Amino acid sequence: MGLDFPWPITTGEWLAWTSAAATAMIGLLYLFAPRLMLRLSGLAVPLERQQALAHLRGPIAGFLLGVGLGAILLGQPLVYLVLGFAWGFTAFGRVIGMLSDGAGLRNFLHLIAETGLAVLALLFATGIVP
Repeated sequence: MGLDFPWPITTGEWLAWTSAAATAMIGLLYLFAPRLMLRLSGLAVPLERQQALAHLRGPIAGFLLGVGLGAILLGQPLVYLVLGFAWGFTAFGRVIGMLSDGAGLRNFLHLIAETGLAVLALLFATGIVP
């Protein structure tokens, strides 16, 4: 396997690459600005629980950054399929949460973004948009 950077060429590749780049950017924001990301979600960490930010920087930021960069660097349809499934199940979890815990405007906006990122990756990975 070569170490060539697989730059997107087709429309489908650009759609999937955009989803991966957005995923990596969200991961970077969680890594370096977790309070901002919480505020955008309508949440906050109390001063006595600052160690909770490590959870945002570790598993959440690390996972998003790793999956996003991995998809960009590998550029393979199956990797984009995994990315699409991950965002699709994130959206599914959001719907379950909205049905169980109540829906607000922020939840709907997050649901639209998560579904959009899933669709971008899946359009290429499934061959709908070559």
